[in-house]
Amino acid sequence: MQGLLRLIGTAEVPEGEGRRVQAAGGDYAVFNLAGVFYVTQNRCTHGPGDLGECLVEGEEVECDFHQGRFHIPTGRPTAAPCTEPLRVWDAVVRDGAVWIDPAAGRVAA
Repeated sequence: MQGLLRLIGTAEVPEGEGRRVQAAGGDYAVFNLAGVFYVTQNRCTHGPGDLGECLVEGEEVECDFHQGRFHIPTGRPTAAPCTEPLRVWDAVVRDGAVWIDPAAGRVAA
C-alpha cells in the first residue's frame, strides 16, 4: 500500500471512542463511529487537549481542556471556545487496520 501509513488496528478502537496514535512523526486521533473510521489531528486547535483521549458523543469529540467540541467527520468546531477546524484525513481500512495518506490531510473551509 504505497504512500499509506498504518495507524492502528481496527480492533484497538472500540465503537464510539477514539485513540491517540503517534506514527511517522505525526500525532493523530482515530475515531470509530458506528464502524466507520475517521482520522483527525490529535491536538486541539484551541489548547493542549489530546482529542484521541477525549469524550466522544455522537459525531463530536469534546476537548477535555476547555470543553470545546469538534465534528469528527469534518473537523469543524461545534462549540466554543474552539473556532479553528481540525486537519482531517480520509481513513482507509485494509487488512484489519486504519491507514492514511499523511500528505493528504486537509482543513475544512
